[in-house]
Amino acid sequence: MSKSSRATAGRGAALAALAGAQFTVMLATSIVNVALPQIRSGVGLSDNGTTWVINAYGLAFGALLLAGGRVADLLGRRSVLLAGLAVFGAASVAAGLAESSAALIGARTVQGVGAAAIAPAALALVMDVFPPGPARGKALAVWGAVSGAGGAAGVLLGGVLTQAWGWSWIFHAVGIGAFGVVAAVAAFVPHNRPGTDPGRFDLPGTAAVTLALTALVWGLTTARSSGWTDASVLTAFGLAAVLMAAFVLIELRHPRPLLPLRLLRAGRVTAGNFLMALLGSVWIALFFFLPQYQQQVLGSSPLMTGFGQLPLAAANMLGSTLAPRVARRVGATVTVAAALLSEAAGLLWLSRVSAHGSYLVDILGPSMLVGLGLSIAFVQLTALSVEGVAKEDAGLAGGLVNTSRQVGGAIGLAVLATLAGSVTNHVAAHRTYPEALTAGYRVAFGVSAAVLTAAALLAVLLTRRPGDLTATPASLSAPAVTAPHG
Repeated sequence: MSKSSRATAGRGAALAALAGAQFTVMLATSIVNVALPQIRSGVGLSDNGTTWVINAYGLAFGALLLAGGRVADLLGRRSVLLAGLAVFGAASVAAGLAESSAALIGARTVQGVGAAAIAPAALALVMDVFPPGPARGKALAVWGAVSGAGGAAGVLLGGVLTQAWGWSWIFHAVGIGAFGVVAAVAAFVPHNRPGTDPGRFDLPGTAAVTLALTALVWGLTTARSSGWTDASVLTAFGLAAVLMAAFVLIELRHPRPLLPLRLLRAGRVTAGNFLMALLGSVWIALFFFLPQYQQQVLGSSPLMTGFGQLPLAAANMLGSTLAPRVARRVGATVTVAAALLSEAAGLLWLSRVSAHGSYLVDILGPSMLVGLGLSIAFVQLTALSVEGVAKEDAGLAGGLVNTSRQVGGAIGLAVLATLAGSVTNHVAAHRTYPEALTAGYRVAFGVSAAVLTAAALLAVLLTRRPGDLTATPASLSAPAVTAPHG
């Protein structure tokens, strides 16, 4: 085998290990959705406690991503990734062994902490292993495929394991997978040098933004059950605003800020992150509402609900494969806008689901259209969000784009769940319960389609540059650091 062939094989093994890390993070986000009724009875959860089985993971994950990205830059991305995977795996096993609601929710919180270290470190390592060019485009395509497939696979695996062995195995399986990825990363991912001068880490800024995101995500998730005008919810939002203002002031004065302005000025980082937040706002909600419709309205078992996600996952992998090729041919702007419109069309189709429908008529076609658009948009927005970023900021850039998606998802799910619940309660007064649920889901899917349509229009305005309709995205073909654009 030639030297170049060995290098290519080595990069491929490293990418497989890093993609496995991303897959486990996405899997843990969706795998619990199908099993919630069984988890509730298994550990005696209340209605509010059942919600926090999901929220505890998302809260810790979203709040700590920026900090995780910067710590990875300073202490070494490979080391932080391995530590995050170990924490994540141990917490997953602990969740499966939990015999009380407090133990389960606590384990899910620690899972989120581990995920906040994994996601930005793994993405930064992909950028380290694959320099700008076609190879990075293909690597990001794999990244997009496993990210989207992780959400769909979570529903499938959750259904299979819950029906076969019980809910605890959804956590044990994730834990076993995480430790397998630890071995793969240790074997195949090369070491990288830690950053310089870790003693000047922006601790005040990190504390401010972490607490701000915690307050924001907590307020959003609590609003779903307590209402938007609840005193604790309003207090959380007010605290988040104050802390975010403090974070901005700290960043303007700190010599080594957590979020330096150079990062937001690089390439199309700001536009990519804003659009990723809009994409995330409907992404997480989709994998929440679709299984609920299949089980509560169509009467599908957890197993059949899981299998119903396979066409979406297949479309997702196809779209991720096509994304770099499409982007090289028509440019970033057209690719993002077309992908968002494709997903919007699929969600608009889903907004016509029926209380007396079927999987083949109501779900199969639109879910494939959604999966295709979602994957292409995710791959290209990830590329834009790391475009032109200096090597020493790669972990932070990965943390920022994951934060945008996660916080956008928390906002979207809170708003859409509240809206769907309000419609369901109104319709339930004069219709059957399945019809009332369907009415709520239809509104949620319709609003999601409107959000993505607006995002597609914004993509044209925010990401287009002169000649971009035929240009290759800078993140896939340009030098490592491009000229800043404000």
